[in-house]
Amino acid sequence: MAERARGRGSDVGRRIALRREQLGLSREDVAGRAGMAPQYLRYLEERLSSPGGNALSRLARALDTTVAELRGGEAHHAPGAKPARPRVTELGPAECHRLVAAHHIGRVAAATPQGPAIVPVVYAVVGGAIVFRATPGTGASAAGDADETAFEVDHLDEDATAGWSVLLVGRARRITDPGEGERLAERVAERLRERGAAGGPWAPERDAVWVRLRPARVTGWRARLG
Repeated sequence: MAERARGRGSDVGRRIALRREQLGLSREDVAGRAGMAPQYLRYLEERLSSPGGNALSRLARALDTTVAELRGGEAHHAPGAKPARPRVTELGPAECHRLVAAHHIGRVAAATPQGPAIVPVVYAVVGGAIVFRATPGTGASAAGDADETAFEVDHLDEDATAGWSVLLVGRARRITDPGEGERLAERVAERLRERGAAGGPWAPERDAVWVRLRPARVTGWRARLG
């Protein structure tokens, strides 16, 4: 069936089918990973069609590749036109804080017994500080009680070939007062609900600790192709 796809389908459809074969995956496997019906994936592979940006992004993740590769590896441009060049611009402090406050998943850098680690955490901005909860013994908990801790938040839009990254560096401290931890949990859950995220991750958990990071330096960059 994939041979027929390469003969009849669009260029994107043929690349999807070829990548699926390279990974040894069935249509059902890829469709399940991408959250779509196998019949729709078959249509994309065999017909003269091209999926929308959202579907193509999900397929790229399911096939462990990129949207650019499925589209042919290069951005298309008119004959004679100059290829698009990447543009990188620095973000101001106000824009950095706005972007960080609008998201709730970031990464904290920590020194662990096994060596340096970058650990994803769910966070919220409360009183101008980054707060997140960690289980003792994990990489995230190792970030507590450090004079300089790096915390990064970023976002990538492969369809638009653009993205941004914000780095915050400051003093991190564990919150040891149980009463303060409970009050903080309520405020964080409220912040997450405001952003449309569930408050479940902040439910009481045995031995969990809170970490508060107060940024002393904030830098950010935005990158875009073209």
